[in-house]
Amino acid sequence: MEEQTPVLEMRDIVKVYPDGTRALKGVTIKVYEGEILGLLGENGAGKTTLMKVLFGMLKPTKGKIFLRGKEVRFKSPADAIANGIGMVHQHFTLVEVFNALENIILGMEGHSLLSKIDVENARKKLQKLMDELNFQVPLDVPVENLPVGVQQRIEILKMLYRDVDILILDEPTAVLTPIEVKELFAVLRKLKEQGKTIIFISHKLNEVMEITDRVTVIRKGEVVGTVKTSEATPQLLARMMVGRDVVLRIEKPPKEPGEVIFRVENLWVKGDRGEDAVRGLTFEVRAGEIFGIAGVEGNGQSELIEAITGLRKVEKGKVYLKGVDITGKKPRELYDMGMAHIPEDRTHMGLILEMSVMENSILGMHWRKEFSRGFLLDWDKVEEHAKRLIEEFEVSAPGTKAPVKSLSGGNQQKLIVAREVSKKPEFIIAAQPTRGVDVASTEYIRNYLVKLRNEDKAVLLVSADLDEVLQLSDRMAIMYEGQFMGIVRPDEVTEEQIGLMMGGVKGEPQK
Repeated sequence: MEEQTPVLEMRDIVKVYPDGTRALKGVTIKVYEGEILGLLGENGAGKTTLMKVLFGMLKPTKGKIFLRGKEVRFKSPADAIANGIGMVHQHFTLVEVFNALENIILGMEGHSLLSKIDVENARKKLQKLMDELNFQVPLDVPVENLPVGVQQRIEILKMLYRDVDILILDEPTAVLTPIEVKELFAVLRKLKEQGKTIIFISHKLNEVMEITDRVTVIRKGEVVGTVKTSEATPQLLARMMVGRDVVLRIEKPPKEPGEVIFRVENLWVKGDRGEDAVRGLTFEVRAGEIFGIAGVEGNGQSELIEAITGLRKVEKGKVYLKGVDITGKKPRELYDMGMAHIPEDRTHMGLILEMSVMENSILGMHWRKEFSRGFLLDWDKVEEHAKRLIEEFEVSAPGTKAPVKSLSGGNQQKLIVAREVSKKPEFIIAAQPTRGVDVASTEYIRNYLVKLRNEDKAVLLVSADLDEVLQLSDRMAIMYEGQFMGIVRPDEVTEEQIGLMMGGVKGEPQK
């Protein structure tokens, strides 16, 4: 392959933002015709930035792009598409009130000046494309009424309809059920057979190992190396991503759970648009167990957590902590009763970025006597507390007085976990605890959740990362449109059964 001329080469790409941030530090990648190249790296490594440069969304500070041996400069995504390069973004760019057909031909045959015949020709071309790939979508249903997995298909078809030869997919499996992932991979293999070239951006090692021909690893804006997937292992790729060996397994000894610590009965919660986001949920979490909730994001998980933690109104039903009715209580009361909350959005809910590590280390418990001297905070005690958390949780920080925004995402998350656990809770809610976190910090946080479970704490884990839920949970529920499709033990259910439940099919009886 190295002897071939690359269909695409990005040479010495540098991207410096106006604030001085060096997102890319001289990246060179080569992509060959008819291959699936994995672009692997942590969140913030520069993968998406590099592809936005390629797709004409960002102008490189320095560097050149060669397409079939000729230098090209794209001023816009329209330029890139005209040259046969298409990109499907992690966050979709569809017009929700339009149907699939209208979205796909938007800016082309769908222009209002064109006749109905042109639109019908577009429909025929699209149907032929869908039949060839076995990749069907309902063309006449408004996008807002379609599941996210189908919306992603529309985004991919939108690019293929424009006859692109190089397709960039940015974290394409983030919103898909396991069954949808398999269907997507089948389509990618068909596209490869047709001679299309695919760049597959991901931070998931198992998916990169399954679907790619070669993998280029990016770390902190630089290429660490490129390897043939057939010659790689997950351990090797993890080491390239992080810069050190990473244990990818979690040791979770068998454990008999104890008494019920937390219970929800027939809970109903409304979403921001007045819809029923949580619909009659009943479940319990026991001492010494991790109860996981899996599902594609947007199925009521966030509203459930907000209602439990006093951040959203409960419409109907009851929430109990250690047998006491806590429905509608304020977060401060819940903390004092033994609840801790690792929020899903660390930058908006978990931390105040402008404040110091020291100040953030006591958020949510700053009123406690251990940190006060009369009506004032005892800053010596606060600093001592912060230092203890930094040491125990291996938080890499310039110092206790440094603003928390100066920490990496992984270290910010470790600080939140450290703070919440330092409240000595009996019940911990961990919402998306490793989202956007490097492999090393992910390993640390997951092992720490298991440690809490081993110490007889009750842990409620809510995560869009199915592997995380499967790996950590003693029991798990699969959530779809505000309801549980089943409560199962991870070792007693197949990936296919989980995939069906994530797609809305009721599973086994609850356990």
